[in-house]
Amino acid sequence: MKKTFRGGTHPPEFKLTSGVATTPLPVPELIYVPIQQHIGAPGVPVVKKKDEVTVGQPLTQSGGFVSIPAHAPVSGVVKDVIPYANPVGKEMMTVVIETKDDGGDGKGEEDPNWADATPDVIRERVKNAGIAGMGGAAFPTHVKLSPPEAKPIDTVIINGAECEPYLTSDHRLMLERAEDIVRGAMLVRKTVNAKKLFMAVEDNKPDAFESLKKAAASLDSSIQVEMLPVKYPQGAEKQLISALTGREVPPPPALPMDVGCVVQNVGSCVAIYEAVRWQKPLIERYVTITGSGVKKPTNVLAKIGTPLTYLIEAAGGYTDDAAKLIMGGPMMGNALWTDTVPVIKGTSGVLVLNKEQAIIGEEEPCIGCGRCVSVCPVFLLPTNIARLSELERLEDADELGVLECIECGSCTYICPAHRNLVQHIRFGKAAVMAAKRKATTKKEKAA
Repeated sequence: MKKTFRGGTHPPEFKLTSGVATTPLPVPELIYVPIQQHIGAPGVPVVKKKDEVTVGQPLTQSGGFVSIPAHAPVSGVVKDVIPYANPVGKEMMTVVIETKDDGGDGKGEEDPNWADATPDVIRERVKNAGIAGMGGAAFPTHVKLSPPEAKPIDTVIINGAECEPYLTSDHRLMLERAEDIVRGAMLVRKTVNAKKLFMAVEDNKPDAFESLKKAAASLDSSIQVEMLPVKYPQGAEKQLISALTGREVPPPPALPMDVGCVVQNVGSCVAIYEAVRWQKPLIERYVTITGSGVKKPTNVLAKIGTPLTYLIEAAGGYTDDAAKLIMGGPMMGNALWTDTVPVIKGTSGVLVLNKEQAIIGEEEPCIGCGRCVSVCPVFLLPTNIARLSELERLEDADELGVLECIECGSCTYICPAHRNLVQHIRFGKAAVMAAKRKATTKKEKAA
């Protein structure tokens, strides 16, 4: 019996680039590195205008425990440190580097005993390398690798599901760097002292499954490589844990570590391996450029900070009817207003839709069909929560679990009335969290 989770849906896959090998993207003349590309406290710049930098050099230092540094993806001269367009929807302080290609790859001297590194050394190198979850969430990886003693980890899950339509960057990584993924996964297991190590792939990628299985067999036969049925959002942490272990992660603020699990993306595993063996920082990543709005969908290896214009050019440029630009996939990605924003650590794909596909049906009144409830993978009442959020009845939305929503978009996708459910819920979540922060601050001041 195939392992899966309750709820979910089946949007068309549109994996246009699964058979397209990854090619390195040429280095642009200017690189734009935001000081924050992760969940948590922003980094603090340690460079200024006119400073010379070398590839791999820190541009910022961590702003706290839940924070990581950013590094120079190329050698060159700091042209400026300025507010600049960012994929998250607002300008952010950004280090602009005028590049000078000296052939450097960011690797330091190889540690011949890297495989014997202690957990503390692994965590320190991962933190210094500025690694954040590369599946999209961008949570600092060293924090995930530092569970409290009261919450022992017995299971590590490596996420190769890549359930988001269109995206194939992880698929190509599993085909092209399977052994490096496994090496990184083994370091993760060692760091958290887990007994079990799963690697999960959806069954629409049988070649990736075989690639990981072969690599695992050659490096550690105890690793379990599992093939899961195609269903969205199979790659979400809680859903992977449910499918593979049968454990259910409680509502927030509970985390996977509360049920003895740590989940890492395949891209994060490669970055961890490179950080521990060569102390190489996270300065590049696999990215898919795809959709009906580009002429030649492809996969590239891009430097962090590369403007999306260069990626679009690598995909043959826009088609005449290109209409919508999205960073990420169609379900959880963010629509962009400009293609000058840079690639960041969480950029797994760039999607361009044509005019026909970009059309969103006009919102109509809810017909009470219950489809959103049946597909919700975290057992919520999406239409109720969305309506309360829309009316700014924040306490009621909070009581119904607005903060539990993982924003997968399944409800919006399935809704026959074209209700923008996940968008309203996102608004509600942000408002509830802001209200809670305000209340906490007020309480602290009163004390």
